[in-house]
Amino acid sequence: MREKLYRFMQGRYGADQLNRFLMILVIVCLVFSLFGFRIFYVIGIALLIYSYFRIFSKNLYKRREENAVFLRQKYKFEQRFASWKRDMQQRKTHHIYRCPSCKQKIRVPRGKGRIEIRCPKCNQTFIRKS
Repeated sequence: MREKLYRFMQGRYGADQLNRFLMILVIVCLVFSLFGFRIFYVIGIALLIYSYFRIFSKNLYKRREENAVFLRQKYKFEQRFASWKRDMQQRKTHHIYRCPSCKQKIRVPRGKGRIEIRCPKCNQTFIRKS
């Protein structure tokens, strides 16, 4: 039986990170459908069918491209979240301002009163309270 399954899956794409994400979404949608949200049941089943389609697909190039797009979007989201988290941790000791002209983030220590801040990128100066 194992050999038959192995032969069947030869040349097929299989599971990847996008499929794992889709399966988690399927579980979440099916849990929401238990609380009476019928639309989530339909969405969950559609995602499950799409996930199995990707697993059994023989178009390897197309599935790799889909996974690459997903991984790029996931990376952007993770970086944005990490930046937000880092900014929240630094707010206890520093103010974070944006330059009015170039929008560069500038970190200034708290408790220094009104100070003149010079942007390191465009050299514009502006006054803010720290």
